Amino acid sequence: MRCPYCGGDETQVKDSRPTEDNTAIRRRRICASCGGRFTTFERVQLRELIVIKRSGRRIPFDRDKLMRSVQIALRKRPVEPEKIERMVSGIVRQLESLGETEVTAEQIGQLVMEALKGIDDVAYVRFASVYKNFREARDFSELVGELSIDPDEARKLDPDV
Repeated sequence: MRCPYCGGDETQVKDSRPTEDNTAIRRRRICASCGGRFTTFERVQLRELIVIKRSGRRIPFDRDKLMRSVQIALRKRPVEPEKIERMVSGIVRQLESLGETEVTAEQIGQLVMEALKGIDDVAYVRFASVYKNFREARDFSELVGELSIDPDEARKLDPDV
């Protein structure tokens, strides 16, 4: 592990313990070169996932990219960081438990939208506007209309709901 201060390769683990939600291992490290102390988090990865983009391009799954996009949607919203972390960990576990090594960007987007819908409506609309590539105000009003409709009314309009 490289030291973030001096870039040295000689770091030692001084303490290691699981995080509160048991999704990672927290390690306190010290650099032998400069004496700098820092923390790393290591996560268990069940399988290597490849994301198939809409263009057909294949890229390695990046948990940090998923976390950043969720954090952008939740920016300035009253949601605790721990809840966000649990949500992202849950999405990653769902993807890994699919049993496939390749997942589509659409599958990931749908899982994120489902999770955000249960956490914060504003974040859900923000994420959906980018994910679904909204172009007009009408796109927003249709999505917001879906959020505010009563489930019994939805069944009357569409019995498959």
